[in-house]
Amino acid sequence: METGVSEILTGRELERYRRQLMLPGFSRHHQEKLKQSTAMIAGIGGLGGTAAAYLAVAGVGRMVFVHSGTLTLSNMNRQIMMKHEGIGSSRVVQGAQFIRELNPDVAVEIHDERMDEVSVGRLLSGVHVALSARPNFEERSVLNRACIAQGIPMIEAAMNGMEGYLLNVIPGITPCLHCVFPESNPEWEELGFPVLGAVSGLLGCFMAIEAIKLVTGYGSPLQNRMLSFNTMSLEFQRLRIHRNPTCGECGGNVS
Repeated sequence: METGVSEILTGRELERYRRQLMLPGFSRHHQEKLKQSTAMIAGIGGLGGTAAAYLAVAGVGRMVFVHSGTLTLSNMNRQIMMKHEGIGSSRVVQGAQFIRELNPDVAVEIHDERMDEVSVGRLLSGVHVALSARPNFEERSVLNRACIAQGIPMIEAAMNGMEGYLLNVIPGITPCLHCVFPESNPEWEELGFPVLGAVSGLLGCFMAIEAIKLVTGYGSPLQNRMLSFNTMSLEFQRLRIHRNPTCGECGGNVS
């Protein structure tokens, strides 16, 4: 017998998400799918941390945080999940505590480590959508390849100063990261780019919205387009992107 919504969503959850359930076309079924989903947040800085917070308040059931290292003072101009007194302590531990206080119905699994070809398969276990927010291209490439191999949609986003971009990598449907950025090792200096916290927060919100659409089927996720914006002039563009049929990462997996 099919499980009823009332057995999946508690009375507290129905009240918590009551205003969300007022969205045109957003039903209890969508909320149920959100609760039953797992999102990996690869990088919980200004970008991934904001996305994680809004996924938590939306009711995602489980999150996997992957981020190595401790909080530094220079992180604090963009970090909404952590406090000044946490400087010097593990970022993933603080992030998990923030989520537990924000929404105790959300489970959080933490990994204080970098992603590599060996660990990424383990880290993606049980994940339904991955959010790519690491400050280096190497880990993003690792995640791109693993998501393609496992058929997991990935939201790729990055910002620099007042600008940012976002695209969805949906295996079998859209171009992948390396179709759009074919350079084997773009010159991204980790932590070497300027950040206005509000810009990374804006982009993190966009990531959360796309993740919600991808796991619930609500709305129309961005496909075969890249959102590009410049907040200095408040210009937004949706640029068409194309898969590379000879791409070494996804060429054989995209129809």
